[in-house]
Amino acid sequence: MYPNLYFFFREVFGVDWQGLKLVNSFGLLVAFAFLAAAWALTSELRRREGRGWLQSGEEEIWVGKGADWTEVLWNMFFGFIAGWKFVGFFLFKEEAYNNPQAFLLSSKGSLQAGVLLALLFGILKWWSGNKTKLARPEKRIIRIWPHDRVGDMIILAAIFGFGGAKIFHNLENWDDLVANPVDALLSFSGLTFYGGLICAGAAIIWYARKHKINLWHLVDSFGPALMLAYAVGRIGCQVAGDGDWGIPNSAYVADSTGKAIRASPGAFDSSVSANLAFYRQAFEGTTTINAVADVPHRSLVAPSFLPDWMVAYTYPHNVLDEGVKLANCEGQWCSYLPSPVFPTPFYETVICLILFAVLWSMRRKFLSPGVLFGWYLVFNGVERFIIEKIRVNTVYDFGFMHPSQAELVSFVLMLLGLAIILLRRNHPAQKAVVAV
Repeated sequence: MYPNLYFFFREVFGVDWQGLKLVNSFGLLVAFAFLAAAWALTSELRRREGRGWLQSGEEEIWVGKGADWTEVLWNMFFGFIAGWKFVGFFLFKEEAYNNPQAFLLSSKGSLQAGVLLALLFGILKWWSGNKTKLARPEKRIIRIWPHDRVGDMIILAAIFGFGGAKIFHNLENWDDLVANPVDALLSFSGLTFYGGLICAGAAIIWYARKHKINLWHLVDSFGPALMLAYAVGRIGCQVAGDGDWGIPNSAYVADSTGKAIRASPGAFDSSVSANLAFYRQAFEGTTTINAVADVPHRSLVAPSFLPDWMVAYTYPHNVLDEGVKLANCEGQWCSYLPSPVFPTPFYETVICLILFAVLWSMRRKFLSPGVLFGWYLVFNGVERFIIEKIRVNTVYDFGFMHPSQAELVSFVLMLLGLAIILLRRNHPAQKAVVAV
């Protein structure tokens, strides 16, 4: 596993570049996920604009007014954060390298550098704005197409998506929130995809109505983009080992180096018995672990043409530092899971890349706006519902049923997707459609 780029470059290239510890692997892959989504969304919006299904909007802007004080203050704010933390990295280098996330959320940094950069950013913004200042500012009308607003929509989706993902995760893990609310709310780990999807979706709907963008064509454009972003984001989960793994594979056990090896008779039971306390904590809220037999697991040997890690992985150096300690490893991220598990983030990446290709090929075949998005919801729900069967997740007790939060939401999304397909399949696309 590679909690940050330092581990990747050290293993692959044999270099010891400490500065790479500041680049979080999961965060980097999430950034790539948003870039992938922006590309797919822009491409599809342009296509629909070319077909005449989406129209441009007009906005009034002022030209020649000079620098706005709101913009100057925002630039000063970003300058302060940059100086405070960037220079602070060098003042508290060892602490920043060991735990960049904790350092970013701490009060440590260089206040002097923050103030200086705040003044510099503010002055530069004021100077650049006043270079184009006119004696008599004038109002102009500009035409903006939906694809021109992709940047705004991606930022909006990122903010509300992250917030929603944190909220849903903490609702699912209420005890952890009560025990340590600051860490639970501000940490970069602990995100629930469906929470992000729901909250980001609500924000995008509001934005579309505000700017009179046809909602059905917009969500159709978002469908493939969301599937691609999810696939890329799950690479980050796999690479960093952020806890989204599956249940143990009892056909394998782990050696002291964290490598999965074929289990001899009784070896899996012995491994679980020796680490029963870990499994009680790992499956807390999912099932009660009193004995080896209580630990959920499946037994599957990898086919000869596949490497073992595709069905049994121990996530060595995982970013949560969960499991048992690796031999000859010191400091942070020196743990591996005592029993190999199914690498579900890897499965989701492969499945969702295939589903993205299917949606991308289907987008030209459906002329009824909304149908493509309905299929996205169905595919998304089916994929997640199936993968939940081998994942570790908090479950709810409804008598004879014990679904996880993701199973409940995915089931609702499947039904919603089918309903949209049935209701929208006979609505032909029209040119120059106003917002619904």
